[in-house]
Amino acid sequence: MGMSVTISAAGAQDAEQILKLQYLCYQSEAELYGDYSIEPLTQTLEELRAELSTGYALVARLGDEIIASVRGRVDASGTGRIDKLIVHPRMQGHGLGGRLLDAIEAHCAAELSAKRFQLFTGHRSESNLRLYRRHGYATVATEPVSARLSLITLEKDAAAQEFVASA
Repeated sequence: MGMSVTISAAGAQDAEQILKLQYLCYQSEAELYGDYSIEPLTQTLEELRAELSTGYALVARLGDEIIASVRGRVDASGTGRIDKLIVHPRMQGHGLGGRLLDAIEAHCAAELSAKRFQLFTGHRSESNLRLYRRHGYATVATEPVSARLSLITLEKDAAAQEFVASA
């Protein structure tokens, strides 16, 4: 008998598991860019707890194990900022990232009145870029951060999310 994946709001009690998963998931990004000092790998448990208390986060669980997570908040301009979409390496390729992205967008639009969504990823993170583009995001900016990294900012209108959800 297999277990199904459930998606729910993250709570303060989830911070430690989220941080461990974040550390695991961002190893490949650090390797890709040759930089192990990236913020997701240096964030402390206290910093994550503070972030969770001021924003909104979702987790995907398989039994008691958190296997994926995403964070979001809506700023004063109505932009839903999607951050740190992570899926355990052994669970990638099963649609969890897309499910979490849809769920955080739906929450930010319905509960926090997001008018648009914005996220960013590194220029070499091809699987991330493919996922975001499949979900209607388009590049709006590219910012060089270092000789090894440029951040690509992607955005989409919240109405596009409603269309995808109803299709």
